[in-house]
Amino acid sequence: MTPEQIGLWAGLILSLMIFSYVLGDNFLYRLAIAVFVGLAAGYVTIVTVESVLMPWLNATLLTRESSVGERLLGIAPFILGLLLLVKASPGVGRLGNLALAFLIGVGAAVALVGALTGTLLPLAVSTGRMANLDLINGFLLVLGVISTLLYFHYLGRRLPGGEVRRALAIRFFGAIGEGFIVVALGALYAGAIITGLTIFSERLAFILSRVGGG
Repeated sequence: MTPEQIGLWAGLILSLMIFSYVLGDNFLYRLAIAVFVGLAAGYVTIVTVESVLMPWLNATLLTRESSVGERLLGIAPFILGLLLLVKASPGVGRLGNLALAFLIGVGAAVALVGALTGTLLPLAVSTGRMANLDLINGFLLVLGVISTLLYFHYLGRRLPGGEVRRALAIRFFGAIGEGFIVVALGALYAGAIITGLTIFSERLAFILSRVGGG
């Protein structure tokens, strides 16, 4: 048996072990997940070292022509990583909050800019164009976008009894937005299942054809 056939059989067995979860949680499924997680962790580690850490070190700390500022910039990620490691210590764990605050701040800024420039603004432009072309589809798009955003609006008025209640209009459109979210998630879930079954059947046919042909 050639190495290619061994790889094909291993892929087939692991795929069947993953799909055995349909019958319930079992040892074969957990074993396949453990193999997948281990391989993924090793692959991510190798890619991180070769594609991120080594180029960063070569460009900042290991270059003779680098200035003092570049060397300080090069050592900054390692200092933040060390602070995150000491966060597990009860005595000096508070120092890790500095690195955590930096990561959360940068992550929030990147996520906000990405959401505005990559999602909200293009969606608003596309909605406006669709509204000009088709009245019904444009109305549904505008209603879905507005009601979905209002669904995540949590401001309300505190009643004398201590209960916090949102305005009637916010609750009404929020319920409509919840319906749009349910439909969208259902469609995505159905699409994921169909895609997974299609890929599995295609790979199964490919493996069986290669094994049978060999």
